[in-house]
Amino acid sequence: MKLATLKDGSRDGQLVVVSRDLGSAHYATGIAHRLQQVLDDWGYLSPQLQDLYDSLNAGRARHAFPFDPQHCLAPLPRAYQCLQASAYPHHAQLAQEAGAASVQGASTQEPLLEQLASDALQGPCEDIVVESAAMDIDAAAALAVVTGDVARASTAEQALEGVRLLMLASAVVLRGPQALERERGQGPLLSRPATAFSPVAVTPDELGTAWAQGRVHLTVQTALNGRKLGLCEAGPDMGFHFGQLIAQACRTRALRAGSIVLAGPVSNPPVQDAQGRRDWPRGVGCLAEKRWIETLQGAKTLSPWLQSGDTLRIDMKGRDGLSLCGAIEQTVVPDGL
Repeated sequence: MKLATLKDGSRDGQLVVVSRDLGSAHYATGIAHRLQQVLDDWGYLSPQLQDLYDSLNAGRARHAFPFDPQHCLAPLPRAYQCLQASAYPHHAQLAQEAGAASVQGASTQEPLLEQLASDALQGPCEDIVVESAAMDIDAAAALAVVTGDVARASTAEQALEGVRLLMLASAVVLRGPQALERERGQGPLLSRPATAFSPVAVTPDELGTAWAQGRVHLTVQTALNGRKLGLCEAGPDMGFHFGQLIAQACRTRALRAGSIVLAGPVSNPPVQDAQGRRDWPRGVGCLAEKRWIETLQGAKTLSPWLQSGDTLRIDMKGRDGLSLCGAIEQTVVPDGL
């Protein structure tokens, strides 16, 4: 099923069920008002939402209305915690090769995770507001899951059973402050403004065979000002699957229902020809990778970071060709820029 949260003037919004084609929605008021309620009592409430979802798709829901992502908050507007992993080793390897000091190193032994702010998550169409363009504004396309309760010291297989919902994320990164925080040995704080999420969160069964072994085998589409930035494959190059990420997060503590885990920037390695020349046919999921590639290719000038008025769009289509979670579309707006 597909779930979203509409703006209603409150902090947590109003839960709605969204049709498979994202064309219509129905209030879930008779079942639950907030998504967190459903996550807290998943076994009892999710079957009722599934029935409503089935009725909506069959055209039997009497009070359905057109679904508009512009009216959406994040599916879970505030969460108990939000964790950022580094599940795509190529991203960190590329940064290291290009001499970028702002990204934590890659690990092949166990996933690395960081705490992000979770008290005010952004909706899919909320603006990116930053104090100054000198902070080097970037945003990384990422996949995220929302968990149920996961016991301490769960195995990767047990942790994977805790995945309740999947979403797209736009993880805004201020590369200037990020480099300073890394240099000082501290975790991300000033460098990580609020993360934005797709209008809709989906249960894993909506992906069909594209959800396999804790990975999403679909293409994440990223565009900047209407021009393709990347068509990155999310599945094959994910070094740690979501079960492993969640298991790492709960090694010494339990996770409560409503925890969000991001897999980190989707990243695909290059194709190399017989002469050793490398090409990135899938493009990139963030501007930092684009600049690192340009650096390695000896470019005299690098692509600019996000500027005032720029619009970033992130989407992912299912195997039926339809948008799975709806698109994130954010514009950088002036605030001293």
